Amino acid sequence: MSTKKILLIDNEEGMCRMMKAVLSDNGYQVKAFTQPREAVKEFQANQWDLVVSDIKMPGMSGLQVLQSIKEKDHSIPVIMITAYATVDTSIQALRKGAYDMLTKPFEPEELLYRVKNALKHTQLLAENNELKKKLAGNFTFDNIIGSSQKLKNILETVTKIAARDMPVLISGESGTGKELIAQAIHYNSPRREHRFMAINCGALPESVLESELFGYKKGAFTGANCDHEGIIEAADGGTLFLDEVGNLSAKVQKTLLRALQEQEFMRIGDRVATKVDVRIISATNTDLLEQVHSGTFREDLYYRLNVIHIFLPPLRERREDILLLATHFMKLQNQKFNTRIQGFTPEAIKALVNFSWPGNVRQLSNVIEACMAVEIGDRISLSAVNQFLYDASHPDTTPLPQDFSEELTAGENYSSNLARFETEYLIKLLHASKGNIEKAARKAGMNMATIYRKLKKYHINKEDYC
Repeated sequence: MSTKKILLIDNEEGMCRMMKAVLSDNGYQVKAFTQPREAVKEFQANQWDLVVSDIKMPGMSGLQVLQSIKEKDHSIPVIMITAYATVDTSIQALRKGAYDMLTKPFEPEELLYRVKNALKHTQLLAENNELKKKLAGNFTFDNIIGSSQKLKNILETVTKIAARDMPVLISGESGTGKELIAQAIHYNSPRREHRFMAINCGALPESVLESELFGYKKGAFTGANCDHEGIIEAADGGTLFLDEVGNLSAKVQKTLLRALQEQEFMRIGDRVATKVDVRIISATNTDLLEQVHSGTFREDLYYRLNVIHIFLPPLRERREDILLLATHFMKLQNQKFNTRIQGFTPEAIKALVNFSWPGNVRQLSNVIEACMAVEIGDRISLSAVNQFLYDASHPDTTPLPQDFSEELTAGENYSSNLARFETEYLIKLLHASKGNIEKAARKAGMNMATIYRKLKKYHINKEDYC
């Protein structure tokens, strides 16, 4: 670790020598000044780790020193020293950006304690900023893999809307990467310095979802032993991602609509509204407009959320991206486990590209991860792929046609063909999983809420397959 550099300013020579000796003896590199103007002239951004300055000095006050230094480097911590610690002086110094106040007389140990705290704070800020940069880098548009024209069109749209502070609705089947697109929008927007908060609206009961979304006051209900900040409040200044927004109950829809309209909400059990400034990005794998027509989703909320609509096509509709994605997931696994799988056999590539991928990109990622765990050669083989695409132990899980278009009925529209495909797939999935929804969800790369919803939609009883 490099030696920390401290700029010391105090017009009293004796005090200056004492502080320099204490700090130098503890491994710090110190340069001391008794003339504040000389110190300010000497100071350059990114060359110092800490400034310690007296407040009351002739020629140039400590507050003026503080202001001049902060103009050159707003992030550097400054400790102010004073023999006249009034509340007004302290408030002025803190408002101008001072990190800490130290009152004369003080012991050397106290000086060292304050200096260590200030430097530790700076280190944590630097690490936090580095982490933010790294995290933002993970969600650049360059990291969204694919070469299909459909994906290129989506990314072109996303690039344009990222900087525009408006609600976005992302639709598409489960596993198509809706949250990844939402994160890319956030980390390429002016809100990138604030938090990206996500909540799955289909994974929680109404009462739990409401308290998690809006928070609650102590005593609002049994078990509310303290105030609880909701996710919408935690996202203030940033982005709130509502996954599976179509599962919101009527009550929560009403509360959310008011929050969007008024930019404020009330915690459960509270009587005072809390102001928030958040960008809403929502996602659904259902037809929200159909839910509006059926009366299960509010029309006014739908148009609030659906200012910009992005549809993510299923993986089977952009097959040219499958091999690129598979190769990307293979490289990630090689890095993670220090393996050297070099690629795929031609037969494995054909199987991957021709598979229908009902669980989309998420399922593809899971399959590649599983293949690499069992593959003993230097390339992923067809036998490895088939272990995870089809379950040979169950006769009902025979491979789907290599070209699903052969199974399409020309006289039927898209919805009819899709319904027939999903019904057949769900039945095979239930057979393979013996009616276990959790196992079925894991096998398909889908979430349990989606499977339950589709079973209800197609009037399929899971008990028939236990």
